[in-house]
Amino acid sequence: MKEGKVETIKTKAIVLATGGSGRIFWTRTTNPFLSTGDGMAAAFRAGAALKDMEMVQFHPTGLGKTGILMSEAVRGEGGYLLNSEGERFMKKYAPNKMELASRDVVAKAIEVEIAEGRGLGGSGLDAYVVADLRHLGPEVIIEKLHGIRDLAISFEHADPLVQPVPIRPTCHYIMGGIDVVDYKTCATELPGLFAAGECSCISIHGANRLGGNSLADGVVFGRVAGTGAANYATTHEQVECTTQLEEKAAEWEAKFKEVTARKTGRPVVEIRDALANAMWNKCGIFRNEEGMTEALNEINQLIEDYKTCYVGDAERTYNMAFVNYCEINSMLTVAKAIVSGALYRKESRGAHLREDFTKRDDVNFLKHSLQYLQDDGEYKLTTRDVVFTKYEPQERKY
Repeated sequence: MKEGKVETIKTKAIVLATGGSGRIFWTRTTNPFLSTGDGMAAAFRAGAALKDMEMVQFHPTGLGKTGILMSEAVRGEGGYLLNSEGERFMKKYAPNKMELASRDVVAKAIEVEIAEGRGLGGSGLDAYVVADLRHLGPEVIIEKLHGIRDLAISFEHADPLVQPVPIRPTCHYIMGGIDVVDYKTCATELPGLFAAGECSCISIHGANRLGGNSLADGVVFGRVAGTGAANYATTHEQVECTTQLEEKAAEWEAKFKEVTARKTGRPVVEIRDALANAMWNKCGIFRNEEGMTEALNEINQLIEDYKTCYVGDAERTYNMAFVNYCEINSMLTVAKAIVSGALYRKESRGAHLREDFTKRDDVNFLKHSLQYLQDDGEYKLTTRDVVFTKYEPQERKY
């Protein structure tokens, strides 16, 4: 970015720890703007599998306009969720737990309320319900929820002391990712490639991450991956790849010049927004065969549009337009894997809710999904049995 050069790095081992890909839903995610799935897509293009990509966790309380996270404290301290009729609607979905039901249950309930016309603020991605904290009193809000109050004032111009705050579910965590085949080293199938954090799938979350469990992904397995990569590097010789690196650098240099010189094509931002709408509306919290098939067709068309898209900035340094161009390629790559995996999994499990297959099916789908990129650009899906140690799966009940 600073010097406008294509950099090459020769190394014996690589640890990918690039985070999730929530920005495929654009503003409906708690993730930062850099969570565009670049590490997942890079590993996928290099030949690694993406595992369990259909398992996407949605958090129930993202701010209405931006998707920024309002933490569990909103509900944990006793906040109410209200629809346009002023009703605490969770009594219909989890009468015993109310707002304290699990993330996916609350997220689904909010989306049902919006879909059935009891949301506020219009329709589509602009609709929302509200979190009402006023009954908690100023002392609780100022002492215990001051961070949440600051976010609400800054991004929604709503002070929880005096008014409800617009909220809506938002993509929070990608539980799938780069297939880690050895949890003791965080190694992947590709020699020298290791992965940790949200970009990886060691499968410590299964189909529905528990709050706080991401720390294990990043902190615990970050150390494991670092140790694994260091041990690999000290026991292996450097592969001679100078020629390949030079060729790749030349390819990227030529791509930069060609892409930034285009005068026509579909704008990158249009592709990004179309992807977000397809993913949220057709492969978001609620999923079915018809909607996801449409989403897959739309993504395939966006991939075609991307090949001739318009970037519009030819500057060598600090060219964010070209960065966005590269990131959208990753987003399209990962989004197609999510939809493909969700179409394969004809059941409901954890955060994956199929309206047309509402029950969990352990006979046919107690398996990891694995997707590989083929030479022709198509995705090949295979499966791997789930390994159990101490705990067998049980039905979740309220």
